Amino acid sequence: MCLEILILFGLSVFAYLLGSIPCGLILTKRFASIDIREKGSGNIGATNVRRVAGATLGTLTLTGDLLKGAFPVCLAVYAMAGTDKLMGEIYLSVVALSSFLGHLYPLYTKFKGGGKGVATAAGCFIIISPIACIVAMLIFIVFIFLSKRVSAGSLSGAAVLPVAVWLTNHSIPLTACAIITAIFIFFRHTDNIKRLLSGTEPVI
Repeated sequence: MCLEILILFGLSVFAYLLGSIPCGLILTKRFASIDIREKGSGNIGATNVRRVAGATLGTLTLTGDLLKGAFPVCLAVYAMAGTDKLMGEIYLSVVALSSFLGHLYPLYTKFKGGGKGVATAAGCFIIISPIACIVAMLIFIVFIFLSKRVSAGSLSGAAVLPVAVWLTNHSIPLTACAIITAIFIFFRHTDNIKRLLSGTEPVI
């Protein structure tokens, strides 16, 4: 048990530090000579990077943010193989939330200017609960198509995720992780929600 706790602590710290890497900020500074925090919406995520710096950097940012979630959770799956099912699910949830919160509140930028967490959350849950993640992604795509707004897709996908996780896994820890993730995504989209309600949210 002590070894498992040590592994969990180490993986959680690693996940947070990895999640804290501001991919969009690094890529735009290196290849577009701009500070993405001072352009467009000011967000470091893939959507703003794509709008400001183009599709290539936007795609690279998206890929980096996805991997920040998927990689540490993959390590957790491997490290916790053979562990009691409930404890394994708790470990996965802790590691996933560590990466996710690292993206939202990055250590390297003094806990400010993080992204909105959608891509990193998707990276985590494609490993934790692939079917649930695919369902949420499909809802994400449908609402983007219907509304022409990425934020509407993100909020819809986040809302569906906890329900999909519960229905596919029947796991309290994983569902709780999905609920916490969805709450933070909605919180980070507060301004987008206001613009959606007022009809001023930018279209794709």
